[in-house]
Amino acid sequence: MNVNAELVKMLREKTGVGFMECKAALQEAGGDLETAITILRKKGLAASAKKASRETKEGLIGSYVHNGKIGVMVEVNCESDFVARNTDFQVLVKDIAMHIAASDPRFIRKEDVTEDVLAAEREIYMVQARATGKPENVLGRIVEGRMAKFYAEACLLEQPFVKDPAISAKDHISSHIQTIGENIQVRRFVRYRLGE
Repeated sequence: MNVNAELVKMLREKTGVGFMECKAALQEAGGDLETAITILRKKGLAASAKKASRETKEGLIGSYVHNGKIGVMVEVNCESDFVARNTDFQVLVKDIAMHIAASDPRFIRKEDVTEDVLAAEREIYMVQARATGKPENVLGRIVEGRMAKFYAEACLLEQPFVKDPAISAKDHISSHIQTIGENIQVRRFVRYRLGE
């Protein structure tokens, strides 16, 4: 299938992926932009997964203050000082700090949630599920659905990205990993609110 250059350009702007990859994804998707994005994300996530095992010893500490009332500091690591000086990486760090200010995550990733917190959340959701009067064999699925929602609210990487809620913060970072070509990790953050 032949795809027009304007569609390829739109896909490149949305994903940050190279021209040929965008063209191939659009051809594979039959010209459908959303399907092409899904194809690229699958390929991009696979590419970023390979890079995820590489060490990240360089990076930046970024900060963001919102109206003098909320302040965030975040450490984002990469593999080389060359990337740390790159404008795209610096913008990513600023975007992550802004996201943290707006979304108030408690953890970076699912794996960071402590067993105590998980047990308490599961117990609350089980009590709520039982109160619905649904059969016992369905309660486990209800609890798992609510746990997925909990992760999406409490974990930075699972949250809808504040500048593009159609993707998660993890997907946004993965697109930068693919574009920049290095592993990128959010190492830690702190968020302050005036009066708390």
